[in-house]
Amino acid sequence: MLILHAHIYLNMNNKGKKSNSGGRKPERKEIRENRKKSGFSKKKPTSKSHKPDNLTRLNKYLADAGVCSRREADRLIESGVVKINGKVVTQLGTKVLPSDKVQYAGQTLKREKLRYLLLNKPKGFITTLDDPQNRRTVMTLVENACKERIYPVGRLDRNTLGLLLFTNDGEMTKKLTHPKFGVKKIYHVFLDKNLKKDDLDKIAGGMQLEDGFIKPDTIAYTTRDNDKKQIGIELHSGRNRIVRRVFESLGYNVIKLDRVFFAGLTKKDLPRGKWRMLKESEVNLLKRLG
Repeated sequence: MLILHAHIYLNMNNKGKKSNSGGRKPERKEIRENRKKSGFSKKKPTSKSHKPDNLTRLNKYLADAGVCSRREADRLIESGVVKINGKVVTQLGTKVLPSDKVQYAGQTLKREKLRYLLLNKPKGFITTLDDPQNRRTVMTLVENACKERIYPVGRLDRNTLGLLLFTNDGEMTKKLTHPKFGVKKIYHVFLDKNLKKDDLDKIAGGMQLEDGFIKPDTIAYTTRDNDKKQIGIELHSGRNRIVRRVFESLGYNVIKLDRVFFAGLTKKDLPRGKWRMLKESEVNLLKRLG
């Protein structure tokens, strides 16, 4: 292609001129000179190790290692507790190579592959990394899922079923659990008795609980028949046992609670007690939140 462009350039410059070469072909030296004049100089490929995308910002490296969010990582860097190749680094925006040794709190960090796993939690498992009382934890359900160490995002109480996300992405965890991002959650509630229309309206309008005001985004009966024990409620609060406390405050007992929607994720094709890795499109969806 470059030779073709060179010939075109020569032909355009020699058009209407009498050739002194008697129709001879241009020498390689002439072609190279004309390439330079026409802007078609061939550049040597840049070494992969020097490409900008081979560098990672230090705060992202800390987040990818599961230490904390990027914003929190900036504070750690400024406080002087992070080292690169044995030297303390306090400059924000510092970038590291894959070969660099990054340390925090005396431990060498490893930038792991980011994992995102969705579990359909069954009843009887507590959301914690370990339990001194030897009760079953959600970690036993995902212990062989990947070699990276993953953590639950938020929590579901022992008797609550449904969607629970796990990841080693510290920044993502911070986003999905911080109230300002308003991550949407939908619960299917099973009550011990029919929910009165007046009580449904009270909940819809907002209620004052012992730890503050709570107002769901939406609430409705999930069936069209006279069975009004099943309720769908959508809210973004992450307060402890918030759904159960809303109904208990009005004299109802929640006999079953199932989180069926979390941050755009659903239980479709995910049986109870099973897990799956998120698709790339789902991860991108989570990254766009907020």
